[in-house]
Amino acid sequence: MNRLGYFLSTIIVFSFSSCSVLESTAKQELSDGFYIKKSQSQKSIVYVDVVDEQIHIHSTNKQGNKIKIDSIQSCEVYFSELKSKEKIDFTLSQNSFDVDFITIPLKFRLGQKEVPAQLNANLNGALYLGYRTDRYTINYQQNPLKMAFRKTNHFGYSMGFFTGFGNTLMSPTNTNNQLQQEYDGIVWSKGIAGIVGINNFTVGISFGFDHLLDQNKNIWIYEGKPWLGLAFGLNLN
Repeated sequence: MNRLGYFLSTIIVFSFSSCSVLESTAKQELSDGFYIKKSQSQKSIVYVDVVDEQIHIHSTNKQGNKIKIDSIQSCEVYFSELKSKEKIDFTLSQNSFDVDFITIPLKFRLGQKEVPAQLNANLNGALYLGYRTDRYTINYQQNPLKMAFRKTNHFGYSMGFFTGFGNTLMSPTNTNNQLQQEYDGIVWSKGIAGIVGINNFTVGISFGFDHLLDQNKNIWIYEGKPWLGLAFGLNLN
């Protein structure tokens, strides 16, 4: 398969993957699944079932290599608000594989020969695969009406690899004056990235390399050279 074929195949994969966003729950929202619950000095594996404004937490036990729910009927139920003054504070954490579509709007490139360091802004997109940890801190805060309302804070972080395509301005400056025209070249990007999410805010740092996908790659001064980038992601799983 030629380079154009690889490029079109990746675009098709991204298009089909992005459709799943409409059917999935954002990572910053607590969803059904197994979690590690930590309350004061106690730590246990639980199953969380989110029903409207209620959080149902089921205790579990390990049977061989599988985790089983103790009893579906018996569970702790936490409502969105309480009338009691009892302090409730606990943390739920979950590990998972992460599939994201990321874009890197800013790339910092080191100086090459007579060209100084640059901060480039180019159109690009990449598929990101990593390992993610999400932590939800749940507590109840009392208002002046003596009602305690639930407050949930989310913190997540992920480390992984990315690969994708973008464009770059080709000019005499970045080809040691061996190119006499200017055009937008297609580049293949690859590297590693770390992504941090706090509630609805997500940002990441990436370290990667670009490879020009045309006949001028041998004269492009940034061919295979490392760069640092600012990354933003859209979760796909």
